[in-house]
Amino acid sequence: MITVLSGGVGAARLIRSLNLVMDPRDITAVVNVGDDVLLHGLTICPDLDTISYTLAGLNNDELGWGLAGETWRVMQELRHLGGAAWFALGDRDLATHLYRTQRINEGATKTEVTRELCEHWGVLTRLLPVTNDTIATTFDTEIGPLGFQEYFVQHHHDVVVHAITVQGAKTSTPTHEVRSALEASSRIIIAPSNPLISIDPILQVGDVRELLASRRDDVVAVSPIINGAALKGPADRLMRELGHSATSVGVADFYQGLAGTLVIDEADRELAAQIESRGMKVHVTTTVMANPDHARRLAQVVLA
Repeated sequence: MITVLSGGVGAARLIRSLNLVMDPRDITAVVNVGDDVLLHGLTICPDLDTISYTLAGLNNDELGWGLAGETWRVMQELRHLGGAAWFALGDRDLATHLYRTQRINEGATKTEVTRELCEHWGVLTRLLPVTNDTIATTFDTEIGPLGFQEYFVQHHHDVVVHAITVQGAKTSTPTHEVRSALEASSRIIIAPSNPLISIDPILQVGDVRELLASRRDDVVAVSPIINGAALKGPADRLMRELGHSATSVGVADFYQGLAGTLVIDEADRELAAQIESRGMKVHVTTTVMANPDHARRLAQVVLA
């Protein structure tokens, strides 16, 4: 069994690639919930939904989030009424959030609801929220404090960030299922998700960081930075704003002590020696997964 520390789109694509070369039932994804939001009275879990939709073959490739074949009647009516429609929820997507909220109100945990949704969609990979406790990634920005979705969606992640805080992380605990997966997996993979806002909130929960450090030789991270830029999202800019190098070397520094191996893209081959000087092994391959052959090759490299 392997475990993948997972954010949203990058993790979804990596897990889908891993499904090409191994039994998906032998994969566990430990998923960030720091970007979860309570909106319109609904509990919304963007990273869990992105991964489950992708693995079920239901994801909207055109938008990069949400469900394929979506309609937007509810949001259109809400906007006409003058309601808060800046966080667009499709009609089909709303059903997911309505179900999750119903089940949580009935006493179910996020772990239990996630399992139910995956069973409904035929997702064989096990998805686990890192914690059932409430944590929230927040940003200290040039325009004041912002919640995750306010920063990411309402302001299009286009404001300068001075600091990031994961509220509730210090008092949260990983679930029993997460702890067991991290202790028992033959390999732990850190997906090419944003290190600061997708992976670090996972690491801040309870003793997850310590668990990874104890398994360092079995931990393989995939850099989300290629030639100084992120394929999607603000990872490169956030790293610069918060004092990190927006390169694969900066990613290596961020995961130093946690990951024994870093997989980098061929465009960053010349950085391999610098990363090795940090005491990490380096594998160089194509990390862009748009091409199925490249996706399969990346999956084979992280498992090799």
